[in-house]
Amino acid sequence: MTATGQTQLTAPAPTPPADSRRTPPARTRRGRRTDPGDELPVGTRQSRLSRLLVLVGLGALVLYSVAPVWWLVVSATKDQRDLLYTNGLWFGDFNLFRNIEQVFTYNDGIYLRWLLNSLMYASVGGLVSTLVALAAGYSLSRFQFPGRGLLLGAVIGSFLIPYAMLTMPLYLLFSRIGLVDTVWAVLIPSFISPFAVYLAKVYTDGAVPEEIIEAARIDGAGELRIFFQIVVRLMSTGGATVFLLSFVQVWNQFFLPLTMLRGEEKWSLNLGLYFWNSKRDEAGVDLTALVLTGALLSVIPLVVFMVSMQRYWRTGVTLGALK
Repeated sequence: MTATGQTQLTAPAPTPPADSRRTPPARTRRGRRTDPGDELPVGTRQSRLSRLLVLVGLGALVLYSVAPVWWLVVSATKDQRDLLYTNGLWFGDFNLFRNIEQVFTYNDGIYLRWLLNSLMYASVGGLVSTLVALAAGYSLSRFQFPGRGLLLGAVIGSFLIPYAMLTMPLYLLFSRIGLVDTVWAVLIPSFISPFAVYLAKVYTDGAVPEEIIEAARIDGAGELRIFFQIVVRLMSTGGATVFLLSFVQVWNQFFLPLTMLRGEEKWSLNLGLYFWNSKRDEAGVDLTALVLTGALLSVIPLVVFMVSMQRYWRTGVTLGALK
């Protein structure tokens, strides 16, 4: 109604055509508009194909990794007859507990002795190797001294030498000093790991700021105190990785114990299982089933060790996210 009191009629707005009421085309990441009915861009199809190929590759890798473990679990539950006449990837008669009992009772429980020997070799060797690697890596990273580049090159070049080639020279050396057939013949070579030294050096470059070291020196802290109270704490994640790699390396050693040790009381677990496998059957005992069951039991300490070390990596990731 207008000011004069007359009513003013407003014409309704025209209805747009049906074609103009279509949903506006969507905008892609690159700014190009595409209608919902259009085909997928070539880039999107290639992206989906690459994802599919990655998933197939990861699935094949998982199958390759899990299949031997599955076969070992299945085989450890069988006796000699089931190992020969049943499907290798499926269970037969469940004899796992009987096999475990025979593993720990055969030959006066020598398996437990081998297990403790392997734990001792891997724990002591891994711990000392980690301390040596952290100290050497920190020195190569934060100290300037003559021959530093040459020493670092020697550490990297030592990767090219297979560890098995050093077994005979080590045997000749230890035979001269009377360490053959002792635990030191296995422990001493485990204390040095060139790859662990290089890994510690690289981790020190990124995890230990130079300003903190200089501030500690200005406050009067000695080099040993700086290393054990500052550097080791900052390198806890890298140290956990070095310790894990050293532990697994010593645990899996075979040629060195085979060459250095003679009495079965000092054998490692791998060497003992190899000896059982070479005998196969003796006095009515199925050693094939014992070897498979013992191999399965030897994996358990590594799994427990891996799970227990996860908190150090989780802590390191969290600290990196807070920077």
